[in-house]
Parts: sequence; C-alpha cells; structure tokens
Amino acid sequence: MTERSGQAGDATEGPVPTTPVCYRHPDRETYLRCTRCDRPICPECMRDASVGHQCPECVAEGRRSVRPARTAFGGGAAGRHGTVTKVLIALNVLVMVISIASARSGSAIAGGGLGGLMGGGTPLTEWGAVLGLARFPDGSIGGVADGQWYRLVTAMFLHYGLLHLLLNMWGLWVLGRSLEALLGPLRFLALYLLAGLGGNVAAYVFTEPNRFTAGASTAIFGLFAAIFVIMRRLGRDTSAIVPILVINLVFTFTVPSISVAGHLGGLVVGAVTALVLAYAPRMRRNVFQAAGVAIVLVALIGMAVVRTAALAG
Repeated sequence: MTERSGQAGDATEGPVPTTPVCYRHPDRETYLRCTRCDRPICPECMRDASVGHQCPECVAEGRRSVRPARTAFGGGAAGRHGTVTKVLIALNVLVMVISIASARSGSAIAGGGLGGLMGGGTPLTEWGAVLGLARFPDGSIGGVADGQWYRLVTAMFLHYGLLHLLLNMWGLWVLGRSLEALLGPLRFLALYLLAGLGGNVAAYVFTEPNRFTAGASTAIFGLFAAIFVIMRRLGRDTSAIVPILVINLVFTFTVPSISVAGHLGGLVVGAVTALVLAYAPRMRRNVFQAAGVAIVLVALIGMAVVRTAALAG
C-alpha cells in the first residue's frame, strides 16, 4: 500500500500539460502556428501566405524583403492605373472652365478659327499663352521677353475653345495611359512636361513675337514621338502609330491657325526625352535618366534665354 501511494504521489507532482495561447492574445488558446516562425497564432492573427499561414510580423517582414515591381524602364508599376494621365486631363478641363468663365461670352467656346469651330481668346489665354513681346491695347508691354517666363509652362494647359480641348484630351487619354504604364508615373510626367515646354520654347523662338500660341498639343506631339521610340525599343509593331502621326503633321502644315513651331518642337523634345528614358544603360539607369532629362531642360532654358536677349536688345 505504501509503495503504491508513493507512485501515485509521484504522478500528481509531475508537469501538467497546458494548451498553447496566441502570442499576441494570451487569453486565447490555439493550436495554430505560424509556418515561418512557429509561434502560436489565433484565427484573428492568422494571415494567408503562399505556403500555410503566417503571423502579422512575418508577413510584414516578407513584404519588406520583396523588391517593388518596376517597369522595363525603371518606373513604378503604379503607372498602370493612369493616375497622372487622369490628373492632367482634369487639370486641363478645369483651366478651360476658368477660361470660359473669364471671357463671359460664347466666343470662348466657339466662333474662332476652323470655320467657327475653334474658340476665341479669353483674358486667361491672353495672360498665359506663349507670347514673345507685344504691346497690349492699354499700352502695357508683355511677353516672355518682358519677364513673363511662366507663359512657357501655363500655355500647355490653355486651349482655344472646346474642340481644341477635346482633340488634345483624346490624344492624351489614348497615348498617356500606355506611356504611363510603360514608364511609370514620374518618368511619364517628366516626359509630358518637357515635351510641352519644348514646344512652347520652339514657338517662342521661331514664331513672331506678337503672336499668341497655346494648347496641350505641344506635349501631345511629344507623346506621339515617345510612343514610337519606346515601342521600337521594346521590339513592338509601330505601323499603327506612323499613319496617325503623319495625319497630324499634315494638319499642322495645312491649317493656318496651328503653331508649326510648337508642334515640331514638342515632337523633337518628346523624341529626345524618350530616347534618354528608353536607352539609358541598366547600370545606374536612374542617374543617366535624370542627367539626360536635366540636360534637355537646360538646353531649352538656354534657347529661351538667347531669344529673350535678342528681343529685349
């Protein structure tokens, strides 16, 4: 009896098995474990993984160790959403509404060139369009050569009438989403702004100083050139792009109210910028792309400075 009692006492004094609890919620019992670190996790903390389930910390660590997806030219994959394209379109439409409101007449919508389909000028286009140097009816002098450098940027967001706006926004919608997806948002925005600026600088340099020019078509022609360059770089078919570009060039040279210098300037700068972005060597690609874009920008500023000196002198 004594021997049996001693054995029984030994059994009761041994370790008592316990149920595992979640490492984040000690009051919750669980038999689930993270497949990565083997810690107990409750159903609330359980995260689906490629193999089994993981705890929140292991999932976060895995995300940090995965490199973000990049495009073939180093841009972010977020460009596939076309956010920059949509914002640019919204901005152009907003500026058009403000322009119409500033005119307080129907001439801002139609009644201008192309048989009355194009709109006329407004106080806003008079303020922001590219203008070399001219004297206004009130006797004041204005233009880029008079220090109004902002015109080289604002002009790419101004339009003469709804038809002018719709044609350019259609081109931006079609070309912009494809280029933004290929280049990424930041590179696409740099391309768009440089092409627009390049067209405006060309209009400033090669157009009569007292002529107003405005419109997003400077940037749109840059996008046409860019999509051609980038598609060739990727080895894709460009046969559908060439006829559209040729048609637009025919309109450029045959319609009197269109700025030939602006369109060709945007086309050339868009092509050069696309070459920089598409053919930068993979090693230190970001540095080469940034340097190339900066060189193009400095060259445009230099052309504008030389033209200003000629007009102001």
